Amino acid sequence: MQWKENASLKAYNTFGIDVKARYLTEVASVGQFKQMLDTPLWQNSPRLILGSGSNLLFTKNFQGIVVLNKLSGIEVVHETNEYVDLNVASGESWHGLVMHCIDKNWGGIENLSLIPGTVGAAPIQNIGAYGVEVCEVIKSVETIDMHNGVSRTFTNSECAFGYRESMFKTDEQKKNFISSVTLTLTKKNHRLITHYGAINSILAERHISSPTLRDISDAVISIRMSKLPDPRVIGNAGSFFKNPVITREHHQRLMKSFPTLPHYRAENQFVKIPAAWLIEQCGWKGKRVGEVGVHAAQALVLVNYGGGTGEEIVALAASIIASVKEKFDITLRAEVNALDERSLMQL
Repeated sequence: MQWKENASLKAYNTFGIDVKARYLTEVASVGQFKQMLDTPLWQNSPRLILGSGSNLLFTKNFQGIVVLNKLSGIEVVHETNEYVDLNVASGESWHGLVMHCIDKNWGGIENLSLIPGTVGAAPIQNIGAYGVEVCEVIKSVETIDMHNGVSRTFTNSECAFGYRESMFKTDEQKKNFISSVTLTLTKKNHRLITHYGAINSILAERHISSPTLRDISDAVISIRMSKLPDPRVIGNAGSFFKNPVITREHHQRLMKSFPTLPHYRAENQFVKIPAAWLIEQCGWKGKRVGEVGVHAAQALVLVNYGGGTGEEIVALAASIIASVKEKFDITLRAEVNALDERSLMQL
């Protein structure tokens, strides 16, 4: 394997944070990954598996090895008249997979169009948007133990999916490399979800009364492009914060002071509050602090204007969290993972 020393990671994280890895390499197959596990460098160094770096905030140089996941391949492993099971390598682009499935008229992930990142990152975060979470279509997740090279398949229920959560975000994430994900998608009688966000409005504007998978995908892409900055233009990791879930009693108290507070019903009598609204009410939307700030079109997105550091973004996030807590008694949590876990452990 080829190892680059003191390699810049600026091109490998969408925040565009300019930090370095002590060693940098890439793997393109399961066999190559398992071979790497036997190397002394792997066994004696801190290590980080990196997909597209779209949900990661570097706060310092990484004094170990960074492995770029380049596993590729999309394979039909089972098919009926109504469903298809796809095994997808973890290094594949998530949005590329969505486009591939739409071309095939396979339904279930069209609402997740234009979400950045790789397929391997999708189950870790249980990505979701516009009424759909990826856990709804995941059949299983295939992994490799990074200590002994043993392969294991986790069923959907074993993954312990929750709102932007999975068991891969616990200690299991530290020892399991996700090599592929198997999805079950529909071939006909698709379950079309259009009532979230502005999807229905866009379909109406386009005079579409019987939308196809592509119509829904195009609407989602249009919405996301209007709200979220392109990381190739301005550094960001998409939504930085999770939408908080509060008790019904807490929500009722807030409504007395903030009658326009938007909210959505969540599980077990809880209420979900849009974090973007909370942040905007605290005056953060569009605010710039040095070389970092909050995006002018979407308060959930923290941005790096070019020369910002991970520490500055962490400080900005902490200030936002403090003001939301003071005004609404709601504690925001970060959706983005940090290189230095101590920096965002409480965010």
